[in-house]
Amino acid sequence: MHRHRRATPRWLAAGLLAASAALTVRAAEAPAVAPIELAAGVYMLPGAKGEPDATNLGRVGNAGFIVGRSGVLAIDTGTSYLHGRALLAAIGSVTDKPVRLALVTHTRQEFLFGGAAFRERGIPIAMHQAAADLMASRCDGCLKTLRATLGDDAMRGTTMYQADIRYTDPMAVEAAALIGRSLQILYFGHSSGPGDIAVFDPRTGTLFAGGLLDAQRIPDVADSDLPRWREALRSLQALPLETIVPGHGPAGSKRMITQLERYLAALTTRAQALLKAGAPLSEVPDGAALPEFASWDQYDTVHRRNASIVYLRYERELLLK
Repeated sequence: MHRHRRATPRWLAAGLLAASAALTVRAAEAPAVAPIELAAGVYMLPGAKGEPDATNLGRVGNAGFIVGRSGVLAIDTGTSYLHGRALLAAIGSVTDKPVRLALVTHTRQEFLFGGAAFRERGIPIAMHQAAADLMASRCDGCLKTLRATLGDDAMRGTTMYQADIRYTDPMAVEAAALIGRSLQILYFGHSSGPGDIAVFDPRTGTLFAGGLLDAQRIPDVADSDLPRWREALRSLQALPLETIVPGHGPAGSKRMITQLERYLAALTTRAQALLKAGAPLSEVPDGAALPEFASWDQYDTVHRRNASIVYLRYERELLLK
């Protein structure tokens, strides 16, 4: 005797399909970001390797947060609205204290465009005035490029915005008072980029270095003032640092600073040598090979571009003498 399976009513089947689709959309829109606790109340939200693409959803920059007695400071907002939502969900998985402020460390697309997700929650975003000016001048173009690279679905809800708090003196940002924890916002002038800042938690010796440091990755020098950047790195070396969260790459120790100093020194030395030898610009990317750093992320692309940028800067200096 055969038993006939009762047919599922159409309305129920439709409802189940709709619920399944909604769950799929919610899962797709905010993939989990696993917080890494570096020290008491200090968390890193790691990014992926490489340049933004459809595989990594552009989420290549590190973010983080610090939990105080009365609230949370978010450090950087992610690549997109959906990424920003994922970062906020990660914070919520650790603490139910309110996020009082989001602090953007520097003007790169993977740290900026999650801002809409924070602002819809009523969380103000703070940015140095020089970084805010740079964002306003060029990031419409960055956003168009991200949409073309990542697709409309990944960039859904992502918009340009203006920072709610723009400052020139980091002491004016009351981050410590807002969250009930002593913090230092460090600004060394135009160094790795205009308006680039770092966040230091003296209690644990943790530094969120933003654009000042990348780990095991070639840094982009396009917006930098190299001499002042190297001065800033010497200032960081003097701090009692236990753990550093770079803009890209894994957290680590002060050795990260030493490695970056060595790269910048080697880059400038090589570019100057090529200029002195009369090498044409077309030969600079190949002529500036630095095998010591060949294993770093973005060596085959960003390093070659860096060499040309630095070569042209020194050539311009010679012409102006």
